[in-house]
Parts: sequence; structure tokens; C-alpha cells
Amino acid sequence: MFKKSLFFLLAFFLAANAAAQGKKRIERAADLPRFSYSIAGKLEDLVRDEAKFARFAAEVRRDSQSVLDGHDIADKSAQRDLLGVLARIDFLEGRFADAARRSEEIRALEEKPSDKLVSGMQMRAMIAAQAKAGNITSEAYRKEVGRLVAAELAKLPYAVIENDIKGAKSVSEIIGEALVMGNVRDRLQPVVDKAGGKLSSEFAPAIIGARFALVARLPLKQVLMETYTAYLAANKVEKPDIWAAREVELAKGRGYPPVTIAVWDSGVDTKLFGERVVLAKDGKPAFIAFDVYEKPSKSPMMPIPAELRDRVPAMKSRIKGLSDLRSNIDSPEASEVKSLLSKLKREEYRSVVEELGLAGNFTHGTHVAGIAMAGNPYARLLNARIEFGYKLLPDPCPSRALAEKNVRNARAYVDFLGKHGVRVVNMSWGGTVSGIEQELELCNIGKTPEERKKIAREYFDLQKQGLIDAFRSAPEILFVTSAGNANQYSTFAEAIPADFVLPNLITVGAVDKSGDEAPFTSYGPTVKVHANGYQVESYLPGGDRVALSGTSMSSPQVTGLAAKMLAVNPKLKPAEIIAIIVKTAEKTADGRRNLLHPAKAVEAAKARAG
Repeated sequence: MFKKSLFFLLAFFLAANAAAQGKKRIERAADLPRFSYSIAGKLEDLVRDEAKFARFAAEVRRDSQSVLDGHDIADKSAQRDLLGVLARIDFLEGRFADAARRSEEIRALEEKPSDKLVSGMQMRAMIAAQAKAGNITSEAYRKEVGRLVAAELAKLPYAVIENDIKGAKSVSEIIGEALVMGNVRDRLQPVVDKAGGKLSSEFAPAIIGARFALVARLPLKQVLMETYTAYLAANKVEKPDIWAAREVELAKGRGYPPVTIAVWDSGVDTKLFGERVVLAKDGKPAFIAFDVYEKPSKSPMMPIPAELRDRVPAMKSRIKGLSDLRSNIDSPEASEVKSLLSKLKREEYRSVVEELGLAGNFTHGTHVAGIAMAGNPYARLLNARIEFGYKLLPDPCPSRALAEKNVRNARAYVDFLGKHGVRVVNMSWGGTVSGIEQELELCNIGKTPEERKKIAREYFDLQKQGLIDAFRSAPEILFVTSAGNANQYSTFAEAIPADFVLPNLITVGAVDKSGDEAPFTSYGPTVKVHANGYQVESYLPGGDRVALSGTSMSSPQVTGLAAKMLAVNPKLKPAEIIAIIVKTAEKTADGRRNLLHPAKAVEAAKARAG
């Protein structure tokens, strides 16, 4: 018996090992297989019609499973995404045991402490409630979901999961049918129409997600909102703020030399920074700008279309409202945005979503600049404006000519920074090859997924190398960039410039005020330090003070610190600044976070000055 069992185990091991060796290793997100699906009729009908959806879902299931079975995927977040699609299909098809199994597989792949605790919580509750109620439509089912979620939450450490639950509550508050279906109708339907009834696997998960939201999530809107609200109300525990004790402000009158900071972003309202702005020869604030078409621009801030200029106050209010919602702050702005999005009418989706995108672009650079300039009277600000698209469909569409202009403009930006004596520049932005591939499909460029994949790689590599060459051309400038807000392995995603390894570039992840990893922050080996990126207060254009969250807010914390270090020790080189910042940061017990320590870093910079 022993010999037989041993033989069986050995044979099983060898077979499993051979299977693993036979799998193709995937090191980059862009190398995952792509698939194409034929769509008959409207996507909205596909989402709403059970029979039509079942046929589509079967194809997506087949292909998603084939990727998992046939490939050794280096990134756990990519595996989680594929399993998530399968779990949602399982639930919709009534395969609840399979959905439960997938949910646990996803949980085992989670990497952040909070995600390990809350991953699959709603799915577990929904499956258990279905088993008890015998359906997913009754009031008894909904109440049981709420009871089970509340019971699981009660067992978890609030300090660890707080930010995740605040985010879950905000999603429950704003979700509505128009918000769910708007992306399907106004963004993906035009893709299918242009492509002759085809949709790729890049967008297929959105169709699965829309059906799941309509059938499984929307009916639970009220009970989940009430459950999360009650939990947060019962746990009003103020987290300790680790940053106040670490912060350092430079006093005026110390005789430190000025340090020029560039904010390479969506534009800055330089009026807010008075005499600390770098001036051109004409006495006006110096700036360089290229628009979304990569053409030189004479506007120092994101231009607002004439028909929307009277909407600017409302746009800024909604930016604050979205941030407040995400952080469970009860404010008039949060109430307005919650009402707007949850009660959105079908015909309002495009205009509302695009306006929110425009508002984000209009305010982003100024908010970043305020963080970078804080606490340093010796900092001088230079505005380098880059323009981001905000339309549901790309305008302009990707092209070789546009990519080549982007390369030339990258060098123009860096040359401009060097000409004005910039020592440190903040870049709270990024891009991926998959992003370009999706834009190509949205623009109906490329007949097949493989053709789009090839075109996207060409354009992406061109722009990536252009950025690297530009950064290398200015070894005296320290470039600081954000890790990104996709909660993914930035190197696997090829997020640029976050995955660059250069002696004059540092990538920053986000934590909250107590040093806990932000739910949204991306991660990976190039993320060398973490700074506060959760509810960070700074300026909006015009002078409003608003707290926003994102790695966009953590990156300028490091930019500002570098400028302070240069003020007390102007001889520091970029590599030396990075080394000091990383060395003086404090590694957490789990090894995932390296928490910035501005006071220690400035003292270390002073010590090097002798």
C-alpha cells in the first residue's frame, strides 16, 4: 500500500511539474493572449437578455480559463482579474460552489494586508444568503447578505480595513443603472458598431461586470450602504497621524539658496504661489505646454471650453465631493455628487462623466504643486503642462505621428527644465501599452486584437524610449513619479515612468496618515518609498483648499522633501538624494512599505553638507 501511494504521489508530482513547465511564462500584461467576440445586435440587449448573455459568457469563460490553465502569469493581480471574471460568471449562472471556490482562490492571491481580510466578503455573503433563502431576489436574501457582511466585518481589525470599507460604502452610494450601463451604451457600443460587431477580450470583462452589477449588485445597493454606514458609524476611531512628527518646515531667513521645482502636470494656477514662481523674460510666469494633440499651447492651465466656463465652480465642488465620498466625509459636496451619480439619467452619462474628467484635469496640477511647495520658502515653481484627454472616446486617436511628436516633446520639456535650473520635477502621471491598445480598439484601428497589440507595442516602445532618453539627458535633475492608482504590479503592467530604473528617478507609492497601504496604490520593485497619499489637503485653482487622495498626492511629498534637502545641501546629486530618502525611510514589519521620514532625510542631507 505504501509503495502504491508513493508511486501515485510521485506520478502526480511529475505530471504537475511537467504541466507547469509546459505553461508559457507571462512577464508582461501586454503579452497575455487576446480574444475577439462576435456581437449580434446591441450590447445593452446582450447585458439584459439572459440567453444572449449566457452564450457570450460561455465564450469568455472558455478563454479566461484557457489563459489561467495554459500560462504561468508572473503577476498576482492579473490572475485575480481573470478569476474575478470567472467568479462573476459562475454566480450569474447559479454555479455558487464554483463562485465560492474562485473567491477563495482570489483571496489567496491578495497581497495587501487589508485586501487579504476583505477580499470576497460580498461574494461569500451572497452565496451563503442564497443557500439559506433559496434565491437571490427576495427581501430575506437581501437582509441575510447584510447580516453576513456585518458579522464578518465585526471580526476584522478596523484600523486595517477602514479605507477599504469607506471605498466600498462610496461605491454603494453612487451605483445606479445609468452609471452601470452608460459605459456599455456610450463607450463600448460605438466600438462594436465600428468594428462590424466585434469586441475584444480587453473590454469583454466590462460586459460581464455590467450584467453582474445589474443582477447581483444593484438589488443589494440599499442593504450594503446601510451595513457599511452602520459599521463605520460604530467604529469612529481616529487613526494616529505618523506624519506630523516626521514633517519638517524650513524657516525663512536662513540664507538657503532657492531650489526650482517643476510640476510636470495638467497645469498650475501660479497666482497662488506669488513671488515663488519662476518668471520668463517678459516678467510673466514661465511655462511650457503641449496640448492633447502634442501641439505647443499658450495656455498655462487646462483650457475649459467656452460653454463650460460658468461650470467651473460646480466642477471643483464635485471634485471635492468625490473625494469626501471616498473618505466617508459627510459634506454638502458629497451629498450632491452622490445624488447626481446615483440618480443619473440615461442621457446624462456622457456629459457628466466627461465633465468630471475635465474637472480632474483642470484641478490636478495645482493640487500637486501645493503639496510640493509646502513648508519650503526657498522653493521656486516652474509650470510644465501636459494635457490629458477626458472624452469617453479618444480624441485624438493613437498614431505613429502622434507618438513621434510625443518623443520630441518629452525632450523639449526636459530641455526647458534644464534651461531654467530645475533640480527636481514631479510627474504624477503615467501610461501603459495596454492603455494604447484599448484606445486603438476604441478608435477602430487594427482589424484584430493581435494587430492592435503589435501597433500598441510599437507606439509604446517609441514613447517609452523617448522618455528614458530625455531623463538620461538631464542627469542633474531628479525626476519623481507616482506608482499609479491601479492596485497592480506596476512593472508587470509596464506603467511608465513608474517602472523605470534610472539613477535620477524615484517612484513613490501611497499610504494613509497612519502608514497603512492605500487600497488604490500600485506596487512593485521600482516603488522605493511610500508617502501620505490619502486625504492630503492642498489648493485647487482659485485658492480653494481641498483634500484629495491618490499616488498623485504621495509623489509631490517626495518632490517637496527633495527640494528641502537641496536647500540645505545644494551639492547633492539625484542619486544621493534618492539614497538618503530610501535609507532614512522606515521599513514596515511586513516589508511592503518604506515609509518616508522627511525630518531624518533633511538632517542627513545637512550632515553631508558638513
